[in-house]
Amino acid sequence: MSHASNIVYCDGPHSPHAFDVVPLQPRRGSLDAMCPVCQGRGQWNTEIHLVSFRSKRTACDQCHGAGWVETGSDPVGVPDIEVSPEGYPQWTLRYEPPHKSYSD
Repeated sequence: MSHASNIVYCDGPHSPHAFDVVPLQPRRGSLDAMCPVCQGRGQWNTEIHLVSFRSKRTACDQCHGAGWVETGSDPVGVPDIEVSPEGYPQWTLRYEPPHKSYSD
């Protein structure tokens, strides 16, 4: 016997169920303000089952999943993967300038 299915598809952070059961991210490091796109969550649901609350999520492009943004002129470190000189993948920290709308 199959169970009732109530799947909702969210097409962005503005969707009604986009932030259901998505917790706020703690502030880490020196980032200044909650991200205005994801409202401090770092991600949102792209698909959520309203009976079991299982979901598929996407990371916020604005804050890179941190939930917080830099409002000053400091560069922001973003985890990344690059190929080492030996040809193996390795974790690295890539620095990006802060978003224009926050530093103006």
